[in-house]
Amino acid sequence: MKLTPQEVEHIARLARLELSEAEKAAYREQLSAVLEYVARLQEVDTSAVSPAAETLPGQSPLRPDRVEPPLPRQALLANAPETREGQFRIPPVFPPAGEAPEEQDG
Repeated sequence: MKLTPQEVEHIARLARLELSEAEKAAYREQLSAVLEYVARLQEVDTSAVSPAAETLPGQSPLRPDRVEPPLPRQALLANAPETREGQFRIPPVFPPAGEAPEEQDG
């Protein structure tokens, strides 16, 4: 199924993406290839395959929950880059009113 340029623009609008003409062309090809592959998968006869709620047989491989004493606060904070008053210290998420946000590395 080949997408039209209008369909790609509609999808971009729904995703709130601003795409250049080159990006629209590239996404048109890529999305069309994905849809063509899905169409091929839909042609596979799965009538003899029973639906599966799980891929692994038996019980969940997770361990049972058990109550254990908490780690001491000093052990929890030992690798924190910065602490204050027994708590993790992190940069503010929102700058104080009237200040520009700080630039973050990374």
